[in-house]
Amino acid sequence: MHPTTSIVTFALLLFGISIAQKSFPVDLNSTFSATGPHNVRIDTGTYGPPVEEVHYYYDQWPIGIAVSKTGRIFACYTRGTYDYTLGEIVNLTAEVAYPNLELNTPPDGLSTEFNGIPFGSADRDHLISVQAVFVTPDDTLWALDTGRPTINQTTSPVVPYGQPGGPKLVAFDLSTDTIKATYTLPADVHFPDSYMNDLRFDMRSNVTDSGKGIAYVVDSSDEGRTGFIMVDLGTGESWRQLSQHPSTLRTPEDVPSYQGLPFYFRSEGHPVNFLQEGLDGEELSLYGDILYYSPLTSDYLYSIETKYLRVNPSSDPLSLKKAFDNVKNLGQRGGNANGFSGDSLGNVYMLMPEHNGIFIYNSTTHQAMPYVRDPRIIWPDSANVGFDGYIYMNINQLPYQPNWNNGVDGRQYPGLILRAKLPDGASKNTLLK
Repeated sequence: MHPTTSIVTFALLLFGISIAQKSFPVDLNSTFSATGPHNVRIDTGTYGPPVEEVHYYYDQWPIGIAVSKTGRIFACYTRGTYDYTLGEIVNLTAEVAYPNLELNTPPDGLSTEFNGIPFGSADRDHLISVQAVFVTPDDTLWALDTGRPTINQTTSPVVPYGQPGGPKLVAFDLSTDTIKATYTLPADVHFPDSYMNDLRFDMRSNVTDSGKGIAYVVDSSDEGRTGFIMVDLGTGESWRQLSQHPSTLRTPEDVPSYQGLPFYFRSEGHPVNFLQEGLDGEELSLYGDILYYSPLTSDYLYSIETKYLRVNPSSDPLSLKKAFDNVKNLGQRGGNANGFSGDSLGNVYMLMPEHNGIFIYNSTTHQAMPYVRDPRIIWPDSANVGFDGYIYMNINQLPYQPNWNNGVDGRQYPGLILRAKLPDGASKNTLLK
């Protein structure tokens, strides 16, 4: 200590003036440990609340997850060859088709061809390939069907184009396990190369003229026009905003690292490349007035006031420009994020596959904060805040799938559902109902 500092400190203590003890901005107790006779510091790979193992996947690699009021857990699986695309967890190691295998089996198959060009099924009455699921506060299960399954999965994988009827949003009444609504999308909203990736809902009566709420859907198309699709749940009308806005586009030549390994996209018969996905995840603020989002290949977080997304360009063509002009860049958050979730305290959870963890975006300080980190979090593909005060996450080792690694499958069963306790008594946000 500098001599002058010592004198000043002694004087302050002598006169009873307290000195605030400085501390590191975050708790490092669980992040570091020591080993060996010299107590060499090591990174434990963990911090935050204890992480619990809830379920083990042994048959199909999962994508989306949702938890109901009564604790029922649902998962979805994008397919090719899988027997079903929407399932329910029934015990520690098993799932079953939800609501039944018949609904998961289009009678005419998952795909077809026109003039030699593959297209996904146009079947609006059966599930083709569900990418995301969500449970709204009224305990409705929503399934987002891309209508674009992977075909020729074992030889030369291809994702066929979508056609009207196949891409859809399906609502299930969990009290009867039956469909209560299906929303399909016209060709000028969902393009053949669109790929719907995530969904959020604001069910309040004042957000649409119909009074029945709105869905915000991510279009993350690798080959097409990234952007947002909105669906009026009262009229079924749908529209687009922020199509190909810079904030929705992929970052060129982005090289993330997973488990300490620099990642490049390797597809059989093609040169080494980079991940192509742009817009990937989204989350609404506590009161539904802001939508947070980001591309998969970007370290930046973006937001926009939802009032700009809720305007249908058919009624106000200038709304397209207004939306473009009102995107906010909230800065970097410490890495790529694969998805989002939110809670009753307004915390925005960002799934951080490069860190085996989840960060929280604090909208007051405008900073990313650590929440949980664990070596078992090997690609948190989706997360869902439950009504029970836990965040549930699907772990599927996605960077090691064969489609990204010259056809070699580096994954190892089981996949996982993990959960961690939310901070400060938080639970599911039920304000948007």
